[in-house]
Amino acid sequence: MATTYTHPDVLSTGIREGWADPEQDPSRIDWVKRQKVAAVPFTVIDGRPVSPGAPTGIRYGRNQLGHWGEQVCADAAVTATDENGHRWIVMVERGDGHGWALPGGTVDLGEEAADAAVRELVEETGLDLGEAHWEILPARHVPDPRASDEAWMVTVPARTHLGAGDRADFPVPVGADDARRAAWVRADSYTALATHLYATFGGRVFAAHEALLADLLS
Repeated sequence: MATTYTHPDVLSTGIREGWADPEQDPSRIDWVKRQKVAAVPFTVIDGRPVSPGAPTGIRYGRNQLGHWGEQVCADAAVTATDENGHRWIVMVERGDGHGWALPGGTVDLGEEAADAAVRELVEETGLDLGEAHWEILPARHVPDPRASDEAWMVTVPARTHLGAGDRADFPVPVGADDARRAAWVRADSYTALATHLYATFGGRVFAAHEALLADLLS
């Protein structure tokens, strides 16, 4: 892929449907304002944003993402322990073919990250956990395969543990919205999770969530 690239959908359906910045020249954006509210600090060079993560190989343009600079998302990490002491976590198979991920999505304007995580969990899995206690973790940059050096993803993880019980009594997740399917995945460790995903579903972990899940399951 060239070092300058923006997917055509960003400039057509993205702008038309409202998920992409209509401004095509990032130097005309008020970066001081965006930097003040950024979840993860970033720099601006010659009026163009620079990702706080590792270089993607696409220096200019937005690749497949619509938002110039940072796009904030929230991800829900729901775990439980079975009768044999094994830990499990709820995951969804993404509809875009990028693998299995934590339920999550974009934080809407004015929405709290915790509320976004709970909303996305319900939308993608049907799980409404009622009064579950959520721990909100620090925002972090994630290496989304759709990103560029000028358009990137940041997530605010929210996690809750449902306690111990019989595996057969775990609430049943059902894939919905933009998730092809949802399931409990064995997660005693990150290696156990990746192994279970491949052996059971022939699946792999979404690249943007590899380091996040490794940290959550350590």
